[in-house]
Amino acid sequence: QHADGEMLAAQAAEEFGVPFTLATMSICSIEDVRSVTSKPFWFQLYVMRDRDFVLSLINRAKAAGCSALVLTLDLQILGQRHKDLRNGLSAPPRFTPKHVWQMMTRPFWCLDMLGTKRRTFGNIVGHAKGVGDLSSLSSWTSEQFDPQLSWKDIEWIRDHWGGKLILKGILDEEDARMSLGSGADAIIVSNHGGRQLDGAASSISMLPRIVDAVGDQMEVHLDGGIRSGQDVLKALCYGAKGTYIGRPFLYGLGAAGKAGVRRSLEIIRRELDTTMALCGERDVKNLSRDNLHRALDAGLASSGGSCENSGMSKGNAISKDLDRRIDALAARSSLTRGQIIEDALAHGRSLAWQEKWIEGVEAGLADADRGDFVSEDEIAIVLSKYEP
Repeated sequence: QHADGEMLAAQAAEEFGVPFTLATMSICSIEDVRSVTSKPFWFQLYVMRDRDFVLSLINRAKAAGCSALVLTLDLQILGQRHKDLRNGLSAPPRFTPKHVWQMMTRPFWCLDMLGTKRRTFGNIVGHAKGVGDLSSLSSWTSEQFDPQLSWKDIEWIRDHWGGKLILKGILDEEDARMSLGSGADAIIVSNHGGRQLDGAASSISMLPRIVDAVGDQMEVHLDGGIRSGQDVLKALCYGAKGTYIGRPFLYGLGAAGKAGVRRSLEIIRRELDTTMALCGERDVKNLSRDNLHRALDAGLASSGGSCENSGMSKGNAISKDLDRRIDALAARSSLTRGQIIEDALAHGRSLAWQEKWIEGVEAGLADADRGDFVSEDEIAIVLSKYEP
């Protein structure tokens, strides 16, 4: 997005007062970012088959004074990324007529890139065995991601790191509970930006379940889908202690460099502040699920919009029977529990209306003689034929 991008982003984050996490596959190296910052940053680690290289990355992060290690768990096998395939993304890049035209229409970007020496993967090239340039990086990467990553490997990394350890890529209650015994200090609920497994549950839909699964035994953070301050508020209400942004800061970086990153952070902070005010809250520590549609997580049907009446609307309790039926419908469809309840809310705010809506869905599926898994499209057809 920008010449020396991670260095500029790290500086903007430091000045703003939030942590910056440098990726293993970054353009600027650990040492590059350390040279332009005065406060500790975090380092995100991919686990490779070459354990000596992994250990080297850990030691480099320690030498740079990184205050936390973020261990990614959901990239041991590279997913089929349709956008990357369609756009022809590769390393080294292939210069097609389209790419040449894009560069010609962005002369200032080209000049910035000519003025920097950092045009490769700084943490890999020149450090990993057999990787001296971009041409050898692609084959090395495909061979090095270790699909056999286990909890024992996490213990090995924890012992060698010796500092704060955060596990990224938890999207299941069982994995969250298992992480409690790993020695990690926090977990990040993340579906890798939706890029690894098309159709995986969204991070925000799994967040409340995972928070409930670990309780107060471990900090839970959220990654993915954060585009505004309202998104941050929702995550905090569901129990997250922090959120991560990827695309927003990259958009700011690409548009205006360091100033753009700061601008993106300011926008999110201002939106969060405004949303809190409209919810009748002054301190993020006081945010809770009461500030959201209660039906979205605790089985309560809201009598108004999210944050309506300064968050004082409490709603009506859904019966245990209806709660069970919603879970059963979610189990046999591609819709999540939250999506089903959202659709029910859209068809009527009273509890009676929502019960009739669920009954209509069940009846429609029964008429279609579908007792197995049903798709979202099939449910949409059923809904189009039923309006309570």
